[in-house]
Amino acid sequence: MWWHRDKPHRSILQKLVLGGFVLMALYAIFFAAPLSFPTQTLLRVEQGRGVGEVARDLKERNIIHSVLLFELTEKLFGGRVVAGEYAFERPESVVAVALRLARGDYQLEPVKTVIPEGASAREIASILSIQLVDFDVTAFYAEARQKEGRLFPDTYFFLPGSEPSLIVSALENNFNEHVRAVPVATAIAAYGRPLDEVLTMASILEKEAPNTDSRRIIAGILWKRIAIGMPLQVDAVFPYIFAGGPYNLGKGDLKVDSPYNTYTNKGLPPGPIGSPSIDAILAAVTPVETSYLYFLSDKKGDFHFASTFEQHVKNRQKYIGG
Repeated sequence: MWWHRDKPHRSILQKLVLGGFVLMALYAIFFAAPLSFPTQTLLRVEQGRGVGEVARDLKERNIIHSVLLFELTEKLFGGRVVAGEYAFERPESVVAVALRLARGDYQLEPVKTVIPEGASAREIASILSIQLVDFDVTAFYAEARQKEGRLFPDTYFFLPGSEPSLIVSALENNFNEHVRAVPVATAIAAYGRPLDEVLTMASILEKEAPNTDSRRIIAGILWKRIAIGMPLQVDAVFPYIFAGGPYNLGKGDLKVDSPYNTYTNKGLPPGPIGSPSIDAILAAVTPVETSYLYFLSDKKGDFHFASTFEQHVKNRQKYIGG
């Protein structure tokens, strides 16, 4: 009968279809990206790690299905992986992942990061946590707080996932480069005070005044207050003490128990309250000598100076109303 002659053809077709389904299933199970592939993530491959170690990391993070298949695939591409940070924005097959790691195809773009003048280590940590993916804020702050005042304000380009210690080093190296420049180093040496004291004063000036002329006059006033044993009585320290931004001070706040409280303690605070600009550093070591001992800024930001407390009180009444 005619239909008996078609049976072999049907059998072959059925086997082909079945084989196709098997291949698709095998691909889905072993070669294709896992359904739980972690998109928008970073993978760090440490220097010196072997293919097997990296494969296990990939498996644990659901980037691949099979450790063995990754190892076999990687052998086809040279049997090694390139250390560094890898960005995965979308699911990729095991072959694509293996090829990228063999070539060092990171697919990362540096992120422009602006560290503003006067920013503290805590504020810098906050900026970086917003701009860099998978950034370890805790590790950064633990190290950066030891370098307060030396994390130079500037524009940087960091790769997402950068090690916190590398970022701290970049900021500190930039600081060293600027401070060791001949004009700056000469001015600091000529003034004769330790760099730590200069940076602490400069960090206060950075917050207290917006321009060079005002900073230099205020520097003269503050250094004079230290010399005569008068508390600095500057408000710039309080946002640092309370770990916040702009702060509306109450009378009780002026008595807060902190070594950084310049109302209850004489002399400079224990350290900088932020990272000063070169302008503020130079202002700290080139103070203008005047008879002034008091200063205030009005609602427009203009400064008014006084040599006596009586004059200062009048200025407060005239320009602030208090």
